[in-house]
Amino acid sequence: MSRILLLGGTGAMGVYLRDILAKNGYVVYVTTRTSRQDKGLIRYVQGNAHELSFTKRILSEIKPDAIVDFMVYGSEEFASRCKTLLQATQHYLFLSSYRVFNDDKIITEKSPRLLDTIQDEQYLKTDEYALCKARSENLLRGSSIGNWTIIRPGITYSNRRFQLGCLEANTLCYRSLLGLPIIMPSLMREKEATLTWGRDVALMISKLLLNPKAYGEDFNCATAEHHPWEYVCDIYRRILGADIRDCSIEDYIKVVGNGAQVKYDRLFSRIIDNSKVLEVTRLKQSDLKPLEQGLVKELENFKSNPVYQYPDVVLNARIDALLGTRTPLKGLPFDMKLSYLGCRNRIVGLVLRTVRRLKRMF
Repeated sequence: MSRILLLGGTGAMGVYLRDILAKNGYVVYVTTRTSRQDKGLIRYVQGNAHELSFTKRILSEIKPDAIVDFMVYGSEEFASRCKTLLQATQHYLFLSSYRVFNDDKIITEKSPRLLDTIQDEQYLKTDEYALCKARSENLLRGSSIGNWTIIRPGITYSNRRFQLGCLEANTLCYRSLLGLPIIMPSLMREKEATLTWGRDVALMISKLLLNPKAYGEDFNCATAEHHPWEYVCDIYRRILGADIRDCSIEDYIKVVGNGAQVKYDRLFSRIIDNSKVLEVTRLKQSDLKPLEQGLVKELENFKSNPVYQYPDVVLNARIDALLGTRTPLKGLPFDMKLSYLGCRNRIVGLVLRTVRRLKRMF
């Protein structure tokens, strides 16, 4: 049986891909930072895939026929392992992102990328996510080994992964289920967004895996369905009771951060042409879950059993400061309570910063 290695395969797409591959008879190895129980053809390998020594060891032990790489590397980090990964397998699939593209009416695989066309010199000096992914793509294209495939998902949602603008589930869902308001600029809500169910992206990947037509190619792995963000807001309102307040773009960036993501993605309309991946995988658009059905189903499941890591207390404090609300702190660790209060109250924050400086001195 063929052996498939999923690097960082416990996220929104990986959890579906492992099950699809195991059902198709592959032995699936999944790297994980925490201990997990093997199940059937799914085998977990505990360790940190950012550590190159760990990655080299498991490559030597498993000898995978294919690698699907969900890891988020810095450009230099990926450069240090690119050749190792390509040489270790028959087929290497690299998870990039639709965010590499500049503003374009309809995104195809040939659309202009930010890295190649943007004039923002300060931004280009950074290794922000979209630029990092594009630079990593360049490394693959410049390799003398052609056994790679570039996968570019759009925004995905899953059983524990939800996004609204730049807010993630541990803020978006957390605040909504507590009856607390969230923020999203009206200018952003007018833009078109493409949201794809994580399982549909995994299905596309499974059909590209070890497919000769995928070697040396890039694919936009997403649905072709698109809607204004306001349409997505309405789903969150209906299912979670989300109270979505307007704010300026400037306040949004100040509170939420991610200025580059706001400017070079969420303020673009993102409509994706998926004809190339449908042709190679022989899937049809009708095989993909409509957003209304998929997002409602996943949100209802989450609402009945909400599971997320601790909320981002600093982000909650900033939203509360902007809107004049207050997040309940009961049940949170003491240091998280202090962080919230320090961000919410300028005097408390000053005291905490002073205490931290004194600790470093003594």
